[in-house]
Amino acid sequence: MKKVLTIAGSDCSGGAGIQADLKSFSAQGVFGMSVITAITAQNTQGVFAVEDMSPEIIGKQIDAIFDDIEVAAVKIGMVSQISSIEIISEKLKQYKPKNIVLDPVMISKSGYSLLKPQAKSALIKLLLPLSKLLTPNIPEAEAILEEVLNKSFKINNLEDMKTAAREIQELGPKYVLIKGGHMSGNALDLLFDGKNFFTFECSRIPTKNTHGTGCTLSSAIAANLALGYSVVESIEKAKEYITIAIEHSLDIGKGVGPTNHFYSLYRKAGLNYE
Repeated sequence: MKKVLTIAGSDCSGGAGIQADLKSFSAQGVFGMSVITAITAQNTQGVFAVEDMSPEIIGKQIDAIFDDIEVAAVKIGMVSQISSIEIISEKLKQYKPKNIVLDPVMISKSGYSLLKPQAKSALIKLLLPLSKLLTPNIPEAEAILEEVLNKSFKINNLEDMKTAAREIQELGPKYVLIKGGHMSGNALDLLFDGKNFFTFECSRIPTKNTHGTGCTLSSAIAANLALGYSVVESIEKAKEYITIAIEHSLDIGKGVGPTNHFYSLYRKAGLNYE
């Protein structure tokens, strides 16, 4: 069994963060492990508090995994402070995992800033060059380019996505997947490999329950890379998975509910949890 590591924050309500990552890993058939970078107090209605782990304990968690277990892929999610980014960068350079998927989590759906403004530059300089695949949504792609270009950059259409992908790919990641979920119309994601563009499009699913979709998608991609699929194949499989998970999302809580990570497994077991 392939082993995949998530380095991310914890969501106590279970819909996003490392909880979503581990569920997504399991649904892809890989063994999930986690390094917790922060504890969040959040639920379907928003994020209310964040407490960062010390860089020392983040580093020791990473050491504990790599000293003992072969890691086929790493997914990086919420890393909110400079010292966390620095120790993660240092350890990944030391252990050199083959597949690194970076989901640059910056702002929660409720508007809570999950990446400290002063840490944005560190994320760009230290983690983007280490990543095989970067998976920003449109606001995150805009924020990355505004930090680098020192001016406003807005993505309104496919051509803007292509321009952003080219600019971001020059910052170091081998592949850039810009997720178009914040635009209107069909759900359109764009991949750039430095030479060619690939699009992944599906119908938009009419539901408010999309908590943790970014975490789930990036971790599913990492799991499929660990299984030996190409980047394009991994994204295709992950898109199919997240589409089903959103289509059968769970109306849990009073706000934005989570996706249904195990829908296909529940169905095989004869259970109906929707």
